[in-house]
Amino acid sequence: MGSFSIWHWLIVLLVVVMIFGTKKLRNMGSDLGGAVKGFKDGMKDGSADAPSTGPTAQVQGQPTAADKSTIDVEARQKS
Repeated sequence: MGSFSIWHWLIVLLVVVMIFGTKKLRNMGSDLGGAVKGFKDGMKDGSADAPSTGPTAQVQGQPTAADKSTIDVEARQKS
């Protein structure tokens, strides 16, 4: 089973357009593009907010060697 020819791909494209329609495909494409852009922006913002990874940096939520009896929890109010 080798690669498909251009005619195979054109027939598949024609069937997809007939099933979904051009408007729905256009909306799906713009939604996908917006999601990719949002992901890239989030990754860019996340790397700028990350703390330094030097030897003195401590991971948040991890107890130090002298304080192993402390448990870090977050209290939430019932709504």
